[in-house]
Amino acid sequence: MGQTLRLSALVTAMALTTAACTPSSTKDTSAGTEAPQQLTAADAKTFIENAQQEIEKLQRPAAHAEWAYQTYINQDTAAVTAYLSEKLTSRASELAKEAAKFNNVEVDADTRRKLNLMRNGLVMPAPADAKLSERLAQLGSDLNGMYGAGKYCRSEEECFRLTEMSAIMANSRDADELLEMWQGWREVSPPMKDLYAEQVEIANKGAQELGFADVSELWRGSYDMPADDFANELDRLWNQVEPFYEALHCHVRAKLGEQYGTDVVPQQGPIPAHLLGNMWAQTWGNIYDVVKPEEPLEVIDVTAALEQHGYDEIKMVKQAESFFTSLGFEPLPETFWERSQFQQPADRDVVCHASAWDLDDKDDLRIKMCIQKTGEEFAVIHHELGHNFYQRAYKDQPLLYRGSANDGFHEAIGDTIALSITPKYLKEIGLVDTVPDAKNDIGMLLKQALDKIAFVPFGLLVDQWRWKVFSGEITPEQYNTAWWQLREKYQGVKAPVERDADAFDPGAKYHVPANTPYTRYFLAHILQFQFHRELCKIAGDQGPVHRCSIYNSKEAGEALNTMLEMGQSRPWQDALESLTGSGQMDATAIMDYFAPLKAWLDEQNQGRTCGW
Repeated sequence: MGQTLRLSALVTAMALTTAACTPSSTKDTSAGTEAPQQLTAADAKTFIENAQQEIEKLQRPAAHAEWAYQTYINQDTAAVTAYLSEKLTSRASELAKEAAKFNNVEVDADTRRKLNLMRNGLVMPAPADAKLSERLAQLGSDLNGMYGAGKYCRSEEECFRLTEMSAIMANSRDADELLEMWQGWREVSPPMKDLYAEQVEIANKGAQELGFADVSELWRGSYDMPADDFANELDRLWNQVEPFYEALHCHVRAKLGEQYGTDVVPQQGPIPAHLLGNMWAQTWGNIYDVVKPEEPLEVIDVTAALEQHGYDEIKMVKQAESFFTSLGFEPLPETFWERSQFQQPADRDVVCHASAWDLDDKDDLRIKMCIQKTGEEFAVIHHELGHNFYQRAYKDQPLLYRGSANDGFHEAIGDTIALSITPKYLKEIGLVDTVPDAKNDIGMLLKQALDKIAFVPFGLLVDQWRWKVFSGEITPEQYNTAWWQLREKYQGVKAPVERDADAFDPGAKYHVPANTPYTRYFLAHILQFQFHRELCKIAGDQGPVHRCSIYNSKEAGEALNTMLEMGQSRPWQDALESLTGSGQMDATAIMDYFAPLKAWLDEQNQGRTCGW
């Protein structure tokens, strides 16, 4: 199954530059021997205004260069994007440092928020040293290109791209073939290791110049709460979900033991990572056929329905757009259809990782995908358009507020919409003729849990690893060993074969070489259920929350848009409260949604030894 959660490096860069690294200069105090003047609140406002104007001029050509590179990887596009990215990030870092000069100036709350966003929003901050700044940009470009051009070759004549390998991981039930693909893709990442370690070292210098201990403190501190408090909040949310995950893990391990033998899948330890239907074992929906209930259930095959009704890539995107317009949102601009990448080009290397783009911070919205005509990709398209509609909702905010309340919100919106891709919705749009009755819900809920709940610990551990890397707690010599220690701790998943310490398996996951923070996906998996539960109430749906679709509910659309239009203008707690009535993230919505499945899993697991 391909990667279900996606965000491009450019989206990160745009969020970075839009919501964080603003430009401008403070009052010139360099005239002769004249004493520096005391900075004032008026100076701060002038600085912010100038900064926003400057960054708008810088970010647009950088965005177009990055788009050209990711949709046509070659030496020229790589050189241009590296150059413009370096100009943008180095200036952004300079301006973030200038913003810090106002730390002790008394300003109004709006000005203080903008100054803080400027200082806290850089993802990989460039140091002041021009050579180091240029090198940091080059490293980012090189790592992204290495991932995008990656392939595994059995021989000179037979090579596999990631999309092809992912399809084999999804569909094959031959343990040897799965292991070959799993190991083959991980040949792409070892050459990244030294470059990545160098990148961490340079970015930490940039973070220290901003007043942070390292990049870890910068990332953890960008959530409207102290860095350590935020880490504790993640632990609280994981503790709410962990019992459900353990029950799912127990059932899946038992069924895989039946499929491959308990010598391959021991029943009291972690699950070998290559058997879970996904290149990274982050989602398990592709092995539904192995772990599904024994009793016959009617589960809609969306892939087959799409084929039966003649859906091509464009029609799939058109249908996803119509979900948003049914809520009252305006259709996407014509340029979206002219400029997006919907298919894998046959004549060049591209980054196929699905992503949503807003190139001019206004209306130049696009998606970049290599769409496969599957039910999974149908949901992914809804997810990516969620980014686009969110981007357009806050386009009239000041530049610094053109971002999501926190990065988890951006990921959650599209997934919230995808939760409404229920049998009820599929019937309304004519993809199916009948809605299976409630006795079939266990199958649907299990299929969803294999993706949604299986992902939660993976969504947590990627940045747990990176934060320790940035802080120096994990050294380059320990990169791979620590990676698998965390995967066993949180996921109960292990490498299927002994891994060399220099293997750098984290680099085989897009978001690591692309430097896309990953906690956003963990948060999104919590928030989407909280959003969905509330929107279903607003839509007046009286049935079980897992059967609800908000399709065609203008009331739900209006409530959603009210939150989206806020952008990043207020703390995320305020945005959350505007929709749900509470400023606290709450994973109990997950338990409400999957309640019938949890009862079924507990029944299946009787007599089994759970945990690892």
